[in-house]
Amino acid sequence: MPRPGTDVEARAQGWRTLAALQARIEERIERALQERHGLSVNEFCVLHHLAGPAGRHTRMQQLATLLVLSQSATTRLVTRLERRGLLTRVLSEEDRRGIYAEATEEGRALLAEAAPTHNEALDAALAEAADLPELTPLVEALEKLSPRV
Repeated sequence: MPRPGTDVEARAQGWRTLAALQARIEERIERALQERHGLSVNEFCVLHHLAGPAGRHTRMQQLATLLVLSQSATTRLVTRLERRGLLTRVLSEEDRRGIYAEATEEGRALLAEAAPTHNEALDAALAEAADLPELTPLVEALEKLSPRV
């Protein structure tokens, strides 16, 4: 249900603009990661999550939610990374039915190599998008969300 006083078409156009920005960014990052590291954006995101302090032991269902993927797509993704030796699956000690994914040392090393590529591609995609008048407000909004260091 639309909020009172909002124009449905304006919101729909806003959503399409947001989707266009997201697609531009993802395409740029995907191309760079594939060319330099043989990783997809989703593979990078899995390794990035698993290598972080909150992701050391992440259940498959949590990964699916995090990546906004189906269970089966997540399983295929994890299987690809496992075959490459970038992560491993571990049975839960507490609940023998639970399966966790963990990044291997090789996965952490590849992530360390790929992170600068990801960040450069993101910066480049945002700089490019900022030059397009229809995307400038969204890029500016993203900049405001970024924590200042």
